[in-house]
Amino acid sequence: MGQVDGKVAIVTGGASGIGAACAAALAREGAKVVITDLDDAGGQAVAEKIGGAGGEAIYFHQDVSVEEGWPAIIETAERRFGRLDVIVANAGIGILCKAVEMTLADWRRQTAVNLDGVFLSVKYAVPAMRRAGGGSIIIMSSVAGLRGSANLAGYSASKGGVRLFAKSIAMECAAVGDGIRVNSVHPGIIDTPIWGKIPTEVAGRGQNAPIDPEERAKLATPLARAGHASEIAQGVLYLASDASSYVTGSELVIDGGMNAGGVPRRA
Repeated sequence: MGQVDGKVAIVTGGASGIGAACAAALAREGAKVVITDLDDAGGQAVAEKIGGAGGEAIYFHQDVSVEEGWPAIIETAERRFGRLDVIVANAGIGILCKAVEMTLADWRRQTAVNLDGVFLSVKYAVPAMRRAGGGSIIIMSSVAGLRGSANLAGYSASKGGVRLFAKSIAMECAAVGDGIRVNSVHPGIIDTPIWGKIPTEVAGRGQNAPIDPEERAKLATPLARAGHASEIAQGVLYLASDASSYVTGSELVIDGGMNAGGVPRRA
């Protein structure tokens, strides 16, 4: 029997990277998974790969920041699979830019996905989970939501926001005894495609400069390597499973030691 056997999960931003790894891990351990994303080809490919491995997953196009699309996603999960037990609010974007040079449009675009999208995930998932008798809400934050970082002020603001949002929702759910747990996950430098998509001023405004996560991780993390999406997925799997039944309002930091302090000297 799998760790989440019989559970039904929604994973936003599930077409690649951490989201895809979470969807695969949940399906492998027995969950039925609804994957959403803007990348239709990637999302469909993830769902098909899960199906080919013997799991069960479906894909739907979704912009998490658009409220009108949320009722249909929740309804699909309940109609197709009978219930909703887990949501991984993973969809997010990163814009690398000095705060004073960031446009208000970019600030709002990043906040819409990273913060508004999480709010809407919770707003629409909680009633469905209450109908199911409980559940687990897992919000993808970042080490950038735990500490400041130059050129990431907007991103840090959004990720710090969802960190405290998760704690507050955990308290709201606990207060009514609905059996819903809410936790945040804080990845460090993870080797995923998002690094190649981060708009950055390094190559000039409006252009992309490649960022090598492995090279950055060697300088910034005590473990001297970038993490893998599968390592984040294992943490998500724990929070989705009954093994974490006494865990709510917590932060799961998976960052190779970044948040513990400076990089130690190596022999």
